[in-house]
Amino acid sequence: MSRREQMSSDPDAELVQRVARGDPQAMRLMVSAKLPRLLALAQRMLGDRSEAEDVAQDVFLRIWKHAGTWKQGSAKFDTWAHRVALNLCYDRLRKRRDIPTDDVPEQIDPGPLPDAGLLSDDQQGPRVERALQELPPRQREAIILVYYQDMSNREAAEVMNISVDALESLLSRGRRALRKILLGERDDA
Repeated sequence: MSRREQMSSDPDAELVQRVARGDPQAMRLMVSAKLPRLLALAQRMLGDRSEAEDVAQDVFLRIWKHAGTWKQGSAKFDTWAHRVALNLCYDRLRKRRDIPTDDVPEQIDPGPLPDAGLLSDDQQGPRVERALQELPPRQREAIILVYYQDMSNREAAEVMNISVDALESLLSRGRRALRKILLGERDDA
């Protein structure tokens, strides 16, 4: 495969190379292009906007520092960036479990999220966001990547480093669990 064919196989390849050379304009373009999706991913994984912003900042810091080590052809850059974000989210989720506290955790902001307009106006968005936080992390990750990040099953499986069959199993279990949580929440309301 020629260099030109390799470059065309990943839409971010040229931009990543510019970032690797230390081009600040390229990094601004990268942040502009990737921030909304990475921030949404982290917020849905963590359920906390402030933590999600910290994760997104860490992702871009790693991109700036390590863009030269990204190996084109082994994974799309977008897949690599999502994997970095998910790893940082899991690090934070592990820390939450490891730190015992007597304080009540800060509540998720009940206000509408930027994508709340995609849902119906009868407060479905906050209910779904709360339900997502109750799912086991791997099921939540699968659902977020496929339904919120608009990745194909193949792309999401690659990000999660699992087979497509394993992803589909996680999606199936996650949808069942969400349905149960949401129906149970409706019965309690």
